[in-house]
Order: sequence, then structure tokens, then C-alpha cells
Amino acid sequence: MATLLLLPLLLLPLLLLVWKLHLGPRLRWFAADLAFALRALRCKRALRKRALAAAAADPGGPEGGCSLAWRLAQLARERPAHVFLIHGARRFSYAEAERESNRAARAFLRARGRDAGLGGGAEDEQAAAPLAPGATVALLLPACPEFLWLWFGLAKAGLRTAFVPAALRRGPLLHCLRSCGARALVLAPEFLESLEPDLPALRAMGLRLWAVGPEAHRVGISDFLAEASAEVDEPVPGYLSAPQSIMDTCLYIFTSGTTGLPKAARISHLKVLQCQGFYQLCGALPEDVIYLALPLYHMSGSLLGIVGCLGIGATVVLKSKFSAGQFWEDCQQHRVTVFQYIGELCRYLVNQPPSKAEQGHKVRLAVGSGLRPDTWERFVRRFGPVQVLETYGLTEGNIATFNYTGELGAVGRASWLYKHVFPFSLIRYDVTTGKPIRDAQGHCVATCPGEPGLLVAPVSQQSPFLGYAGGPELALGKLLKNVFRPGDVFFNTGDLLVCDDQGFLRFHDRTGDTFRWKGENVATTEVAEALEGLDFLQEVNVYGVTVPGHEGRAGMAALVLRAPQPLDLAQLYAHVSENLPPYAWPRFLRLQESLATTETFKQQKMRMTKEGFNPNALSDPLYILDQAGGAYLPLTPARYRALLAGELRI
Repeated sequence: MATLLLLPLLLLPLLLLVWKLHLGPRLRWFAADLAFALRALRCKRALRKRALAAAAADPGGPEGGCSLAWRLAQLARERPAHVFLIHGARRFSYAEAERESNRAARAFLRARGRDAGLGGGAEDEQAAAPLAPGATVALLLPACPEFLWLWFGLAKAGLRTAFVPAALRRGPLLHCLRSCGARALVLAPEFLESLEPDLPALRAMGLRLWAVGPEAHRVGISDFLAEASAEVDEPVPGYLSAPQSIMDTCLYIFTSGTTGLPKAARISHLKVLQCQGFYQLCGALPEDVIYLALPLYHMSGSLLGIVGCLGIGATVVLKSKFSAGQFWEDCQQHRVTVFQYIGELCRYLVNQPPSKAEQGHKVRLAVGSGLRPDTWERFVRRFGPVQVLETYGLTEGNIATFNYTGELGAVGRASWLYKHVFPFSLIRYDVTTGKPIRDAQGHCVATCPGEPGLLVAPVSQQSPFLGYAGGPELALGKLLKNVFRPGDVFFNTGDLLVCDDQGFLRFHDRTGDTFRWKGENVATTEVAEALEGLDFLQEVNVYGVTVPGHEGRAGMAALVLRAPQPLDLAQLYAHVSENLPPYAWPRFLRLQESLATTETFKQQKMRMTKEGFNPNALSDPLYILDQAGGAYLPLTPARYRALLAGELRI
């Protein structure tokens, strides 16, 4: 009893030390930090165990292949009848997904010239050179079951897949196909009309062309689904897809960088394996039904959504296009429990009029990124109780953060426990020079609480950076050396984050000119180069502006005319819609006599961003994109008020 009475006195020095070192606020979250760290360690152990089992499996069996192939085969054996995919009225079990992808794999193997012993199939009518082992096949498809069967089939056939953004055409499309070294392209029949001007260039590149439907025969393109349906659905030997190294590239996902045109990020077998743990880290369960309305050509949709679902053996409701008006009815119909979002989708939902379907739903967890605090608060207040788990990550990056505590506006935690499992640092960054600040010894300096810093993560065998397809110059600036000690190497995310005194991480800004709109990265150089193709424009400055009530930043272009030519808005709209994906179209135009530059002749993007697009404050002629009408219209004070009131869509 005496010892118990003395315990508070014995603990008093420790409590005073905690108070003096300002550790109190951080210790408040220790239990949550510890629980997540333990979950992460269990997840890592489980993935390692799966990988070791696959390595020891019979190479002639389906579970001896790459991480994607053996996981699907494993689920088809363990949970054959469990529903894997729901798309509209179509439902596929794990066993059916395995069989569909086996047919696709065999069709691709036949295209490789490996038909011996495969059985089934028909002779290849297309006089094309066989695809070499490890060749890249590009997919230009919407989010649909066929996208998954072809992706899984390519993995099983030992071929690399390139996910081409569905909106790309002309120059950007050809650039993407060349950069990843694609030898074949599979496209959706509904894209044929818009792709028709590109077909001669695609054929000139020597690409083997398939379409997922018979409509393509009129332009001389083979029907891949017909070829696959002629194949048997028996398992494909694992040795055909087993990589020599887990670091080998198995996939290309295109990401817009500050260089302008999309870059093909190399995705390794290791990263695919790691992404199998995504939903386990989020706390999702095998019984969950996950709603996915994100493009599959993005990492969020494919690696986190689909591969993450495979990781726990759950069910995914796949939507080709998100509909805010249909969302809650879908959730009720399919008994959805988990929703994977980008911030813009949540904003669409909270701006919808109330409906009966939003009451009594089963959604308990919303996982994603880019959710603004105001939308977050409105979402939970209206649709709760829903746990929002905001995350942060990059396609080519080696670091991810999880806001497992649900702290409003945060993207994760910087506890020592989390950083022990997923190491990273925030370092001081000079926005003027665009470089990290270094001390007298040449080392970077860690930030203090509340100070924006550049997020960097150490590069190691467990957390590599594979770079991009193409020349090494594409990865310039992505690796920082001698950060804290001589010889160390860190991945530069290019993003500024802030860590507060409680250890919460909050996104601050991007270091480059790239901005996000409609959940997509928009590179200002790509937009500017497209606009400079118009002969009546002499100079162009593209930047992002904040629009009240909208996520991210909308594109705005300051234009200088080439005298004596007038501004042709109709030609400008036609040119933009022809050469840029819709999310990259400038929402605002500003006509100027000359562009503002710095003393070193660099364009004043920051100043232009601050000046915005208010016609009451700017004397320059301003224009706004009217997507419904397919034109740029003068931005009058009345249209400006309508935009702020949410009555005008951009």
C-alpha cells in the first residue's frame, strides 16, 4: 500500500521531463501510433510470408508466378465463389476472374509465339512479329472488367503493361507509347472515332493493334476478346511470369511531372506486392465491399483500389464513371462498406441535394487523398458516422502516410513509431532557388514544428526509387544525396508538408509549377506548349488559381497576341480540346500586352496566381471556359458572381 501511495511521487520527475520537452501532446496519440505500427509490421510479415510461399511453389503451377498472378490464383483456390468484382449488372467471382485472365494470358502467349502445349485457340491471322518476352503492351481502356482481365493476363504471360490515360490523343499519346517502348496497344471500341487520325502514326510505329470488341474490324484492327474467347481457361504455368528479381519492372503508370509531358513511372513487382497491403493498413476486412469510381490508369484506382482489394480478398464495385446522384443508391444496392475517394468526389457528394438513399447506408470507411478540411467536415456531419482515412503517396514514390487517427485536415503522423516502419523526413526548402537549404557542412536541415518542409524519404532495397522509362534526365532532381550524412540518398517528393506540435502532417503545397485539378496533375509546361502551337499567340504563361468551392487549382493562361492578329476564341477552344486532356484545359484566359517576368526573365507565376481572375479587380480582358457550350466566353461580373455562387460549372 505504501508503494502505491509513493508511485505518483516516483512518476513526478518523469512527468516534469515530458512537460519540459513538450512531449505531452505527442504522447496523447501514443496508443494509436503503437496500434498502427503493429498493424504495419503484421502486414509486412504477412506479405513476406506470401512471397516466400510463392517462391517455394511449383513453377509449373499458377501460384509460382509473379505477385499478381499467384495472389489471384491463391484467392481462386481459397475463396472461389466469393464475389470479386461488380460492374453494372455483371458480377464475377474470384474463380471467374482467374479463368477470364487465364484466357487473356493464353491469347497474349500465342501473340508471343508460345502456343506449344497451351491447347485451344486459333491460328493468328494478323501478320505481325511475335511479342518478345517482357515486351510492353499498352492499355487504352475505360474502367471495366476487361481492363482487369487484360492486365492480369499480361502479368501471367510475362509481359509488361502500360496504363495509358484514356483522354490522351495525338502528340501526348504517341509520346507515352514511345517512352515506355510499347510493342502493342489494346484500345476500347468507343475510342476508335477520336483515335482515327492517330491510326496511321500508330501503325507507322509498328504497333500491334487490338480492340476489345468486333467494331474494330472496319478499320483493320483485331478483336482481342474474340481471340481470348477461343482459348481454354486452364491455369497458366507460373514460371512464365516469375521475375528474375522482385525489383524488375512489371508495369508503367504515367504521371505528369514538371517536365510537361507524362512520364512513365516504373512499377516493380515489389511495389505491386506492397500495394496488396494497402487496405489491410487501412483496417478493411475480407467481408468489405469497396466502391471504386477512379480511373484504373492511375495508381489510386489500379494499385491501391484493385491490388489492395486482392490483398484482403474483398469485393470491389467498379464504376466506369462517378455519378454523385447515383452514388448512395449504388451503396444501398450493393451494401457498400468502404469508399475510395479523391477529394473532388466528396465535394460533389456534399453539394448534392439530400436524398433518401443517403440515410441508413452501410459505408463505415472512406479512404483516399486530397480531401479539403471544409469538405471533410461537411461530409462526416452529413453522411456520418464514417471514418475518413486520408492518405498521401506518389506513383513513383517510396513513402506513404496514413491519417489513422482521423484528425481533420491531416494526411498522416510523424511519430517516431511510424517513421521507424516508414522512414521519412521534412527538410527546409528555399522556394526561391527551388533547392533544399543546407548547413555549413553541406547537409540538409530538418524543419521545426509548424514550419513547411520538403518531404523526403531514404532510398533502400525495401523502399527503392526505380525512376522512369527513358533517359536518366527524366529523374533529375528526384534523388537528393548527402542529405544528413555523406553518401545517403533520399527520394525528393517535390511536396511541402507541415508537421505540427502534436506530430500531425498536413499538406502545404507543391514545389514546382504542377497543380492538381479534378484529381489530376496538370503540368503548366504541357499546357503552354500546346497553346504556343497557335500562330496568333506570341507568349503564354500558364498557372493554377484557387476557385472558391473547388478542390485543387484551376488552370489559367495569360496570353500575348502576335501582332496584328486578333484573338480567335473558337480556334483556341478547338485546339485545346484536340491537343489536351479535358482536365488540362485552361478554365480562365487573361489577355495581356506583355507578360510579367523576373529580373532573370522568368515568368511571374506566383504573382499571376495571387491576382486571380476577378473582373472587378483586373483591367485585362478575361474569359472563362463554358464546357457545356464548347467555347470560351467573356468573364463578366455577372458570370463571376454565378461562378462563386456555384451556378456556373467549370
